[in-house]
Amino acid sequence: MPAAIRTSGLTRTFRTRSRTPRLARSPRAFRTVEAVRGIDLTVEQGEILGFLGPNGAGKTTTLRMLTTLLPPTSGAATVAGHDLRADPRGVRRRIGYVAQSGGADPAVRVREELTTQARLYRLDRSTAERRTEELAEELDLTDLLDRPCGTLSGGQRRRLDIAMALAHDPELLFLDEPTTGLDPGSRAEVWRLVRRLRDERGVTVFLTTHYLDEADALADRLVIVTDGRIAAQGSSAELRRTYGGSAEAGLQDAFLAVTGRPVPREEQAPVAV
Repeated sequence: MPAAIRTSGLTRTFRTRSRTPRLARSPRAFRTVEAVRGIDLTVEQGEILGFLGPNGAGKTTTLRMLTTLLPPTSGAATVAGHDLRADPRGVRRRIGYVAQSGGADPAVRVREELTTQARLYRLDRSTAERRTEELAEELDLTDLLDRPCGTLSGGQRRRLDIAMALAHDPELLFLDEPTTGLDPGSRAEVWRLVRRLRDERGVTVFLTTHYLDEADALADRLVIVTDGRIAAQGSSAELRRTYGGSAEAGLQDAFLAVTGRPVPREEQAPVAV
């Protein structure tokens, strides 16, 4: 069975101007920033992968490359069976993506937003409407279909965001910090939904999060990146044992040992179950 994601030597560099106005006018004012410095990564089908790292480690840049939002500078990748560089349209047909900020129009009703999303993936009108009803039932949105998106609670909006990403029945779902700002009850709802997608539908999930309890609870395997490179990977128990000193150590201890940086207090969340 082919991997859901396979990358080799994936890199991304940026050129930025000096912030000093006098230097910015000089041709020497540009400097090169290596955001991702060679990611070799395999994600198996049906796996929930937790992609972790401190701010500035290269997580978001890697995610944007894998979802075709940003072209790699070098390297190769296959995502959902399609070459990332040669066939980005094929990649987009097979993946779903939930951004940190969400994508629903607050003035539009939930039913219209879901149907429009399905139509954007070229489903005909009747199929899109049927798909809307199916997703609403599956994600407990049926009673919300005629409400404007802007009236939904944080947890309801997140379920809607995920439903929109599933409109075309993708095999691979990217979740970028899906529970940031949610209360513990809403976080627990999202956790249960992610597990169901993997267990009942076989969806592969690529999850970025700053919440280590979330990564510990959801991910089959964790990858920790720092300075644009993979610094450690394995199950939560393996990382705690290898880098934290014992299987009883906290994942934060292992994270600190790998990155040299603790999780900022504002990025720690109350535990959901």
